[in-house]
Amino acid sequence: MERTDLSRRQLMGGLGGLLVAGSFGFAALGTGADALAAGSQTRVRYWNLFSGGDGYNMIAMLDAFRQANSGIDVKDSTLQWGNPFYTKLAMAAAGNRAPDLGVMHLGRVTGFSPGRLLDPWDVDLLAKYGVREADFNPELWKRAVIDGRLYALPLDIHVQLCFYRKDVLKKAGLLGDDGRIVPVTSADEWFDVLKEAKKATKKGLQTLGLHANDQNFMWWFFVAFYTQLGGTYFDGADTEVTFDTDKAVQVLEFLRRHVTDGYAVVGAADGEQFINGTPFTWEGNWSVPVFSGAELDYGATPLPPVFGKQATHAESHAFVLPHQSDRGGPADEAAHQLAAYVVQHAQQWAAGGHIPAYTPTLSTAAYKKLVPQSEYVSAMDHQATEPKVWFAGSTGILAQRVGPIVVSSTMGSAGPEAAARRMKGALTQLLAMKNPMDGRTAAQGGTAA
Repeated sequence: MERTDLSRRQLMGGLGGLLVAGSFGFAALGTGADALAAGSQTRVRYWNLFSGGDGYNMIAMLDAFRQANSGIDVKDSTLQWGNPFYTKLAMAAAGNRAPDLGVMHLGRVTGFSPGRLLDPWDVDLLAKYGVREADFNPELWKRAVIDGRLYALPLDIHVQLCFYRKDVLKKAGLLGDDGRIVPVTSADEWFDVLKEAKKATKKGLQTLGLHANDQNFMWWFFVAFYTQLGGTYFDGADTEVTFDTDKAVQVLEFLRRHVTDGYAVVGAADGEQFINGTPFTWEGNWSVPVFSGAELDYGATPLPPVFGKQATHAESHAFVLPHQSDRGGPADEAAHQLAAYVVQHAQQWAAGGHIPAYTPTLSTAAYKKLVPQSEYVSAMDHQATEPKVWFAGSTGILAQRVGPIVVSSTMGSAGPEAAARRMKGALTQLLAMKNPMDGRTAAQGGTAA
């Protein structure tokens, strides 16, 4: 996944010069004058950031919708993943050139100035097309609500997982009678597992793929284990930093130990090594198609609960309604209908490793047959997420500021205590910053569910 950065201040500077919008790819939308597809009465313009396997799965779902709803012409455009996508979406919404429907990471919604750059969903209209709050995990739905209104419709959660090779673990005596990894409930048990797995690992391979020098993965893993310890970041009003440096040190020491004890090799090609026989790798669930395509005998569970409490890092793809000054009418209703359809028909989406947000899908026989997806579906009930503030979310400022500090500790260039203090300092600075989207701090912005 590409993670090109563009600061939000640069974005706001660009919002004042919307004449350059064409150079950012808006031409793909057209002007609305192009003809409707034959037999269609309504057009929905839809922007997404899905490429690769996710892109193929999304196209399959869109094609199924088109076949079932010939009166709606879906014009979908796939844009560059990461900050370039968010820049284009913000500029389009600010310049009244927004698509009817878009996709965002749920963690980014709070920072996208809901009510200014995003329009709220009509929950009655969603219910008309079969989607209701009761069909979603309560905490996931709550994250999509800002100032009492729904600003995102979750499509999935995507989580960090512990992938394991069954052939290696069987050799090491680490598989239970059910063919899955033996339970782990503490850090000591986890390192005992690694010790035994290392004995059964082929020479030249590490024991665990950790992405030790990647700021995003290190931050995601930190969020998971810090949440297991019950750690928090800010108070309920987002006015004070509540970051617990003692708990942070525990997590940083835990992550660092994988390197110092020789289980993880910094800079190793983690995914490739797993395919070649490394017993463990910590990766996002988007790696499922890769490992399944390699025909490995493997499993996948949420990150081990080494600090006693189940919690694994989770983000979510969600549908949003980019702001339109004249939102409403047939195109708006069709956008609600399209999003509701895709959410309810996410079995195809699950093939990419994502956990569908629409909970009735999870209880179907077809979903329960998916391997290893059905093994880690419990992650829906113990999501470790970033705080609900404007600077959080996928590729957000929070990860950019704090992720490198976690890396410095894991790599050994900074001690855990010093790194924890730096993390708290960075959080303090971020809490005082104003969101370039609307000029408000986290405390002044709307975050209440």
